[in-house]
Amino acid sequence: MRFACLLALLAFATPLFAADDKDGPVYTDPSMADEDFQLQGEYRGYFRPTSSPRSSINVALQVIALGDGQFRASKYYGGLPGEGWFGGERYEIPGERSGDILRIHDTRYEIEIQNGEGVVIDSDGREAGHFTRVERISPTMGAPAPKGAIVLFDGTDNGSFKDAKLTEEGFLMAGTETTQAFGDFRLHGEFRLPYKPKALGQARGNSGVYLQGRYEVQVLDSFGLEGVENECGALYRTKRPDFNMCLPPLQWQTYDIDFSPAKFDESGNKVRNMQISVWHNGQLIHNAASIPNKTGAGKPEGPEALITKIQDHGNPVVYRNIWLIDRSGPDSVGNNWLRLPVKAPPVPIRFGP
Repeated sequence: MRFACLLALLAFATPLFAADDKDGPVYTDPSMADEDFQLQGEYRGYFRPTSSPRSSINVALQVIALGDGQFRASKYYGGLPGEGWFGGERYEIPGERSGDILRIHDTRYEIEIQNGEGVVIDSDGREAGHFTRVERISPTMGAPAPKGAIVLFDGTDNGSFKDAKLTEEGFLMAGTETTQAFGDFRLHGEFRLPYKPKALGQARGNSGVYLQGRYEVQVLDSFGLEGVENECGALYRTKRPDFNMCLPPLQWQTYDIDFSPAKFDESGNKVRNMQISVWHNGQLIHNAASIPNKTGAGKPEGPEALITKIQDHGNPVVYRNIWLIDRSGPDSVGNNWLRLPVKAPPVPIRFGP
């Protein structure tokens, strides 16, 4: 009996570290992560192509750990995605760690990063720029459910998700679905991706939010990547985000979704596509987008409302603070949600301590 109870307990626990023969190590706790983890992340800074301070250019880096001391950095002129860069050219630069120093090799420069600070050195040995590591926090992080909202998950199993499994910390594990179907709604949710430095592509922290079981908003560790149709924030295989707002793994992130289902006439003919706006970490990445059909493995479109799923794709992605405003209900009238109207300008991400 004791052994059976122990097995049941372990089945509901998320490991801090787990080995995966195919995709390498999996970390769900920063304190247990490898040496590369402390160097991975976002860096804000400047670059001076000449010795004059007037030549300073705002530049940002997203540094991605690839395992065994290997890295790749994405460089952005103007600032980080959603902060000064909203699409355009993105430059990839290789790097490697030696001890506690990360060296990134640009075409004409080398960037040395240590203890959260980076120095740009040109071919003459001149200091030509500086970077500082930052940790951004979504402006809607921790947003409380407004009046009239339906709380789906607040750290306890309130019956809103079928067969819900919780971690020891009280986070909702992927692989569940709502017990109630919703039609026209606004949804807030927060998620955290595992750190899988050696995994690639769809194996790197894969999950998804399946609206009505038909349309998947992809959840994936796409930090520092291009942001294509199968990466984080995309309507899976259908529409890529306007720009990639994925933060580093093991940082909490937010989705705020304004969903209006496809409309059908009395004969069952579709008269309007599904429409959706998505804010990823407070930034508008889909603006009233018209989606012509189901996405990926979603259920066929139809006039009936269906349940919403949180996809389990074999990765320890966890969720928290999930609530929904049913716009077909009277309590939603006049509710301005999170002060994020559909055509809102970009919302600045605040910085952590």
